[in-house]
Amino acid sequence: MAILEEFRSFIAKGNVMDMAVGIIIGAAFTGIVSSLVADLINPVIGLVTGGIDFSNLFVNLGEGEFTSLAAAKAAGAPVFAYGAFITALINFLIISWVVFLLVKLVNRVKDAALHKDAAKAGAEPAGPTQEQLLAEIRDLLRARAAG
Repeated sequence: MAILEEFRSFIAKGNVMDMAVGIIIGAAFTGIVSSLVADLINPVIGLVTGGIDFSNLFVNLGEGEFTSLAAAKAAGAPVFAYGAFITALINFLIISWVVFLLVKLVNRVKDAALHKDAAKAGAEPAGPTQEQLLAEIRDLLRARAAG
């Protein structure tokens, strides 16, 4: 029974619950970002690149001629599907950029809220800097050594 109590204590900790909520929200957020990339950003990239569909680029490593990657895979032919990798890389870079921008926005909002709270509470006077403290210690040591 001790292990059950220990497990219950572990689960009840706030950071575990926060992590679980983060994972659930992250999974839901993945759908939003994937839709953003697939439905809004990739069509623009398609316009810029002249409609090239990277996902269908491949090198056939076996026998026969195939007009598409799907046809080669359906026939069981060995293929070097470098286009799928390029597509995954582009999607990764776009998703990473979007997440970066969102995190940056959230941090900016959070910082603004913290500054607003600090201004409401009345900013406490800042303490001495590290250099000021070291200078005071140096002066006190000199005074003791001289006295």
